[in-house]
Amino acid sequence: MGFIISLIVGGLIGWFAGVILGTDIPGGKIGNIIAGFLGAAVGGWLLPHFGPEFGGFYIIPALVGTIVLILVVSFVLKLMHKR
Repeated sequence: MGFIISLIVGGLIGWFAGVILGTDIPGGKIGNIIAGFLGAAVGGWLLPHFGPEFGGFYIIPALVGTIVLILVVSFVLKLMHKR
């Protein structure tokens, strides 16, 4: 049950980061989940154990990390598209 909650929370964090940035995450729902998980890892590295925790994620660092991840991925995709 914990794994399913982690998938849902990761997807919601990825979706909310996309809403904040006003951009779509490539891959739809699966992309949101992946971005949420990877963003949580990045955020955990930047701001370890900060803020409320739910579903195995510290929400604030996960959201910050996901936003950073989306900005970097968007930048790289724009560079690749210009070639």
